[in-house]
Amino acid sequence: MPSSTLIQGFILNKSTFTRRGKVYVELWVKTANQIVKLVSSPQFPTCFVSVEQMSLLRELAERALLKLLISDDGFYTLEQTKVVTVKTKTESQMHQLRQLARKKTIILYEADIRVEDRYLMERFVYGAVEFVAPSVNDNRLPVDTIENAQIRPCQYRTTFTSLSVDIECNEHEELFSIALAGNGLNIVLLVRPPGIQDQTLYSPAESGYQLSVVASERELLHVFFSHIKSYDPDIILGWNVKQFDMAVLFRRAKANNLKFTIGRHEREATVRQWEDQTLVDVPGRCVIDGIEALKTMTFQFESFSLDHVSEELLGENKLIQGNDKLAAIKRLYYEDPVALANYNFKDTVLVNRIQEKTQFIDFLALRSILTGLDMSRPGGSVAAFLNVYLPKLHRSSYVAGVRPENGGLASPGGYVMRSQPGLYKDVLVLDFKSLYPSIIRTFKIDPVGLAEGLKSPEDAIEGFKGAVFSRTTHFLPSIIENLWQQRDEAKKQKDSPRSQAIKILMNSFYGVLGSGGCPFYDPRLASSITLRGHEIMQTTAGWIEALGYDVIYGDTDSTFVHVEGNAALGSPEKTGIRLAEIINEKWAALLRERFNIDCHLEIEFESHFSTFFMPTIRGSTEGSKKRYAGMKGEELIFKGLENVRSDWTPLAKSFQYELYKKVFSGLPVEKYISDTLNAVKSGDMDDALVYKKRLRKPLSSYVKSLPPHVRAARRADELFEEQGLPLRYQSNTTIAYVITVQGPQTVETVSAPLHYDHYIEKQLKPIADSILPLIGTNFEHIANDQLSLF
Repeated sequence: MPSSTLIQGFILNKSTFTRRGKVYVELWVKTANQIVKLVSSPQFPTCFVSVEQMSLLRELAERALLKLLISDDGFYTLEQTKVVTVKTKTESQMHQLRQLARKKTIILYEADIRVEDRYLMERFVYGAVEFVAPSVNDNRLPVDTIENAQIRPCQYRTTFTSLSVDIECNEHEELFSIALAGNGLNIVLLVRPPGIQDQTLYSPAESGYQLSVVASERELLHVFFSHIKSYDPDIILGWNVKQFDMAVLFRRAKANNLKFTIGRHEREATVRQWEDQTLVDVPGRCVIDGIEALKTMTFQFESFSLDHVSEELLGENKLIQGNDKLAAIKRLYYEDPVALANYNFKDTVLVNRIQEKTQFIDFLALRSILTGLDMSRPGGSVAAFLNVYLPKLHRSSYVAGVRPENGGLASPGGYVMRSQPGLYKDVLVLDFKSLYPSIIRTFKIDPVGLAEGLKSPEDAIEGFKGAVFSRTTHFLPSIIENLWQQRDEAKKQKDSPRSQAIKILMNSFYGVLGSGGCPFYDPRLASSITLRGHEIMQTTAGWIEALGYDVIYGDTDSTFVHVEGNAALGSPEKTGIRLAEIINEKWAALLRERFNIDCHLEIEFESHFSTFFMPTIRGSTEGSKKRYAGMKGEELIFKGLENVRSDWTPLAKSFQYELYKKVFSGLPVEKYISDTLNAVKSGDMDDALVYKKRLRKPLSSYVKSLPPHVRAARRADELFEEQGLPLRYQSNTTIAYVITVQGPQTVETVSAPLHYDHYIEKQLKPIADSILPLIGTNFEHIANDQLSLF
């Protein structure tokens, strides 16, 4: 009998296929020495139906000639409805069964769980996998495909080979070039433009890439496929790479009657698009879009364009600027194709540098190990929760519910206290560490815990809206505890991607329980988290005020305390540390006395603002919410004000920053304001007067409301149409415009003088008057003094 060994690897992607009427799961796994394809034993698409509806479902299936495998495995819903297990032989049969059930309003539980996801989660396999393989020969398996694979979970981390890909084409998707940038492969493939001589087509020595010229688009694709095969990347990277690059390449391969063979084993990749979604499946490889990755990591930018993000993160820009990049690309292709190749290659390099800066590949790999989500999948909070929670649920003989059809009722949001507006010295911020996860952990908030608590409410922990939670039967609190410990360890090891992945996952659990897209949605769950948060924040504020300090604001998990002139606990820093200790001691005592539970709430002294400003709501004396500014050391921090909002001009942002800095530092402001007014009116600030706003829907869809950026875009496209030029603003794009005396106009179609009074009244005055009265002056007074000089 041949000997075998255990091998560990990382799952690059997973899918299913049908062979001779049976469903199999296919896993592409990266081991230490090679890529191995694992094929499961036959799997059965599975769902559950109540005992009451079982006969009707069986009858419908028989009429449709569907053979069902039904068994009583002792499962119940969380509402204590007994269910039976229903299996079909193929995925298409399960799809057909779901349609039949929907027509007759038969509830099928967990019918939308994909076969490959169920196969892995029920074995607690997430990201990394250990499998039985034939004996290793020279550190490599003698086969690269293992049938009837036997798998189990393991802890395995690896590194990946990646290749950044970017294409250039015209408006008809006819390809000009494809750039590839990786470790050891840096090349631009270019279709020879008509009339361009070969001797002019070479890449400069300093360009860092090889230029390869081909005769046709068909040859371009052939050479591209060849490079993918020989380089053999684990990951294909790009910017908008799924929705644009992969989708266009897929369509151009089809137009040239070529198979899109960029998968391993020369397998075909598929691209499916509907509405605003694009799914790209490349057998044996991951496709990671930089935009999706950074959004999943919770990065925020005014714009997720490659040019803007690379400027923010790297201080670099794309080689082509301006709004009409398509026209510039076409011009370069026909007139200066080497310059186009430089531009094309630079984009791939920028994506690689952004990846190195943010480590998004490491982040996505760690997220996969924590949750089982594919690295190429964006978002996926609900799917991550199901992967982690369902197998535990099933082992308690429960099944998940169904997602509410109407999206469910909204749960209460986080606590936001009415602020006390003003300009303050010495404000402390105390933050509860991961408040919502710590509430889940402390008060045992959990779907199964709710079901079990309702069965024996006399010994349960009281929640909100009628919820009670079992003290002993629950899963989510221990899942949170495990993640918490992992995050603490990641912090100690300064493993930033792992720490960030765990933080995002923990914080997503509250949102999942309150999401209408989750089969565990229950208002009692989400409300027991948020309303408990309200209670914790209000009680904490009361304790702080009882100690003689003013709480001037509170927001979700942060409490702002004014300590100026009160040195009872020492300096502001010592006061912050001691206040946190006192609050933690009080919560531990209160929860032990009131609920007989251990406290996992922990408040920390987060920061000290030497000067702090809380504005009023514009046009009101009432304090605003989620908007403030303050000096922390030498750093000026803004939250929710014009300086961090994308719908204000650069003028407004720079003006606010400089004005606040002077006010916070006690410096005179009159000359600065007067100089700024002079600069605006003299035209010296014109470059800083540009608004940028994105069209969220097609231009033609704006009917009732015509905001300034829409009016500017319509006027611009009307001018382009009159001149026989391509329209630029018909769909999802960012409009850069200014306000002129004739109304809003895009920056490239300005035909009238700028309306300087608009910028003074709408941009400068509101900012100035939000803070100047607190130092005994106002904008009108300074502006009038400045005008009286003329």
